[in-house]
Amino acid sequence: MSRLINILTYVLALLWALPLFGIIYMAFKDTNTQGFSFTLSNFAVAWKTAPFAQYYLNTMIIVIVILAVQLVTMTLAAYAFARMNFIGQGIMFLLYLVQIMIPIELLIFPNSNTIAQLGIYDTKLAIMMPYFISAFGIFLLRQTFKGIPYELEEAAKMEGCNRLQIIWHVYVPLAKPTYIAFGLISVCHQWSNFLWPLIITDSDENRPLTVGLSMFAKASDSGAQWGVVGAATLFVALPLLMAFFIFQKQFISSFMHSGIK
Repeated sequence: MSRLINILTYVLALLWALPLFGIIYMAFKDTNTQGFSFTLSNFAVAWKTAPFAQYYLNTMIIVIVILAVQLVTMTLAAYAFARMNFIGQGIMFLLYLVQIMIPIELLIFPNSNTIAQLGIYDTKLAIMMPYFISAFGIFLLRQTFKGIPYELEEAAKMEGCNRLQIIWHVYVPLAKPTYIAFGLISVCHQWSNFLWPLIITDSDENRPLTVGLSMFAKASDSGAQWGVVGAATLFVALPLLMAFFIFQKQFISSFMHSGIK
């Protein structure tokens, strides 16, 4: 039975990886020759045809800023829900949990109306704003904070620490695995986010990699060149794949310590 499970696991892993192998094959294949002929020209053509450098810069800015703001907002909110008592705490936390169950697609129309009223359409800020607060991150970190002994906070108070110092010196260091786990989730999600940036941007100056790739693939001069499209696809996927292989142990360990199954 154990051997059968192992074989089934490898088969499923191979099926999952087949599309990736297909993209790699197309990206490095010379489409002008019969059979397989290794070439790097597809990458050069793709890089020159579309402003992928700008797309990379936009994506990096969006991912980093969103994660930085999320870490601040989720830390303060998680501490409030875990250690502070205030009127309506239970109802407010319940509303946060409801947000986790609402598909993000349902919020696109009201969010886009809000962005238009604020006058920030087709900006990086418009892409980032809906993600500055993560209900999932707040819930995850709250559970971690509740597991930290309250005696540590009392000891910090006796040392003269204020509330922010307590959060920074007591709770944040002990919740490091949770922060790493959430950071990985946030970066992966924002790097591959497509629908919201597609709706809210019109210019290459603000489009991330996913939207830029879509525009590139639909272009009349590249749509039939599957090798070039495959190379462009690797531009988007390769950074995440490399990060996963480099930090694979930390990736798995952080999820195990944070309690994510």
